[in-house]
Amino acid sequence: MTLTLMTNRGDMTAPRRSAITVRGLRKAFGEQVVLADLNLDVAEGTIFSLLGPNGAGKTTTVEILSTLVAADAGEVHIAGHDLARDPGSVRRSIGVTGQFSAVDGLLTGEENLLLMAELCHLSPADGRRRVDELLERFDLTEHAKKVAATYSGGTQRRLDLAMTLVGDPRVIFLDEPTTGLDPRSRRAMWEIIRELVAGGTTIFLTTQYLEEADQLADRIAVLDQGRLVAEGTAEELKRRIPGGHIRLEFTDERDLTAAARLLDASPEPDSLALQVPGSGVRALRAVLDRLDQEGIEPETLSVHTPDLDDVFLALTSRPGAEKKQEAAR
Repeated sequence: MTLTLMTNRGDMTAPRRSAITVRGLRKAFGEQVVLADLNLDVAEGTIFSLLGPNGAGKTTTVEILSTLVAADAGEVHIAGHDLARDPGSVRRSIGVTGQFSAVDGLLTGEENLLLMAELCHLSPADGRRRVDELLERFDLTEHAKKVAATYSGGTQRRLDLAMTLVGDPRVIFLDEPTTGLDPRSRRAMWEIIRELVAGGTTIFLTTQYLEEADQLADRIAVLDQGRLVAEGTAEELKRRIPGGHIRLEFTDERDLTAAARLLDASPEPDSLALQVPGSGVRALRAVLDRLDQEGIEPETLSVHTPDLDDVFLALTSRPGAEKKQEAAR
């Protein structure tokens, strides 16, 4: 019998100080409420991912926290600084990589980094030292003298993130940083993000790739129509959604029929399989014990748990659903 357990890592992080605290954050554009009483806590040295459909308020949240847009109400502290009272200190503590690359395609990679060093008010010697460090760290040395417009999408994204790090920020906002990258480049970016966090940097990540949040985030918040609808680790969010099951496959129809009768499950005759509701160690043990008592042994067994796709679909509104509801009233 082949046994496959489809599980993910749990949250093993110890309690840490908050790098970002948000209380009662509100923002509206005219009559359209974009954020409604948003509350967030992001621990130092962790990856926090904000998920939500298009128009949920993710980018607006990043713009407010990175001092680009003013909030209508609420309190925000980032790296120990009050956003409303001391935005300058907040700016000196953060870095931002947006949805679209900030790289100047007419400059070389080295020139882009040197320009950023000047904007961060580094001395020529310190700027040169920092640029050399980042070129090596992001595997950009061989591209340093080439015009950035000739870079691949993945290389441009690495340069973009390297530029964000010139000022050695304590908190980095990554707004959909891997959009448009191929799977290999995306995974390379994930490794860079993990290395940053291992060094103590805090990452605030928005993404449309749910696998990305699942792979990277210590905690995940789900935003829908400007409101926080769920927050927790990936595993905690998945446990909130029904749909977990144990799938059994057999070599002959006799065992399939006996197992279906014993477990009160509907068989799939074509595939000689059946699905039993439930997931986790306790449910698996109960199924195996009952099968063993009757001398029934499946050929293969796998445990399936809901993934973040299921969480996203269950907790967020379908596009246009709100308008349809209003039209029906």
